[in-house]
Amino acid sequence: MRREPLNILIVDDQAGVRYLLEIVVGEAGHRAHTARNGLEAVKLANSIRPDLVFMDVRMPIMGGLEALDKIKALTPETDVIIMTAFCSEDTIAQAMQKGALCCISKPFDVDELKIFLKRFKRERNDFRATATGGSDF
Repeated sequence: MRREPLNILIVDDQAGVRYLLEIVVGEAGHRAHTARNGLEAVKLANSIRPDLVFMDVRMPIMGGLEALDKIKALTPETDVIIMTAFCSEDTIAQAMQKGALCCISKPFDVDELKIFLKRFKRERNDFRATATGGSDF
């Protein structure tokens, strides 16, 4: 198990969502980095090489699915979780095809997110192998 904190990039155009996730990630002992849109996320991912990205789908300037493509091209080892209030089958299929681990629906349960972060750090490779693309952690 990795003992050092994970670098986690939080990408959402809503400041409240970024702030909430930043707190949860910090309380879990990881380093949180934030971006307001996909373009900022791609630039930041290139420099910090995140272990995990929480990415909103609908954002100005560059949306989450386009940013997912670019981040996976830059850092294929980065795991990405798509977040959306509009988690349709088509969105899930597109996200998975582009390399996302899964798609979670907003609003999400903070306690479930905390459990997920513990599990992800402990069982990252196993999590990758069992990710189904659905909206559950």
